Amino acid sequence: MELYLKLFEVLFPVFFIIGVGYYLGKKDPKLNTKFITDFAGNIGTPAMIFYTITTTGVTLSVFIEYFVYAILIIGGFSVIGLIFLFFLKKDVISELPPLILPNTGNMGIPLCLFAYGTPGLGVASAIASVIILFHFTIGVFLANKKFSFDIVFKNAPTYGILISVLFLYFNWEVPKFLENTTFLLTYATIFLVLMSLGVALTRLKVKSWNDAIILGAVRVIAGPIVGFLFIKFFKLSGFAAGVLLIQSSMPSAVLTYLVGSMYSSKRVVDNVSSVIVTSTLMSFITIPIIVFIALKYFM
Repeated sequence: MELYLKLFEVLFPVFFIIGVGYYLGKKDPKLNTKFITDFAGNIGTPAMIFYTITTTGVTLSVFIEYFVYAILIIGGFSVIGLIFLFFLKKDVISELPPLILPNTGNMGIPLCLFAYGTPGLGVASAIASVIILFHFTIGVFLANKKFSFDIVFKNAPTYGILISVLFLYFNWEVPKFLENTTFLLTYATIFLVLMSLGVALTRLKVKSWNDAIILGAVRVIAGPIVGFLFIKFFKLSGFAAGVLLIQSSMPSAVLTYLVGSMYSSKRVVDNVSSVIVTSTLMSFITIPIIVFIALKYFM
């Protein structure tokens, strides 16, 4: 009974806030979320990265370890994604991002926070850092089919990661005023991005349900399978393994749609949007199962 209560405590806040966003999006279809996007991208996410990495007890070795694990897992996602896109006769390059870049920020970080507390938040952010970097490097390359370093240098979260690593490397103590400021920005960002995800679900459309259901299932079912296999292969245990499993299980990131809309054709963007919607809807069923497994076997 205690485990089920814990599961409810983890899931309810996340799904409730997404529901608030969905309600607001339905009530006002013209609701402008540009402020949230600008705030999260330029201020909130860098602050969240800094706070969660430098003040949650994560060491440089742990950060690097799970940073590398995340890269390896994305490699596993890529192999599976390429296979399914090929057989469905999709654009195996431009339509790959939603299959390899899960929503580790908007959904993954708060879920890991509620599941494992502050220590889980730090490991979750190490994994999310990889996804954030990949959105603006590999994600743009796949959507645009060419690469530019300008996007990386103009990406504020990149500097949040670099500054965080410097603090870990030199073992600098975070000044209290900076800790308090990034703390407030972190929790404000978590709330706003969860709400914006709910709003986005009212606007993203599904063009082909059959293909979208298959690819959405690939994201939320193959994802945790790949994560679990890596946990077993590297013999990981404890809460950090649970965080890795949860982060691997997230649906497609909404940011893949935003990046795709800037660089890809309308047909590709429509397909990306379809995968995001179906994987997110399916995740409302799969996430409780994955979090239950994580809480039961990786504490």
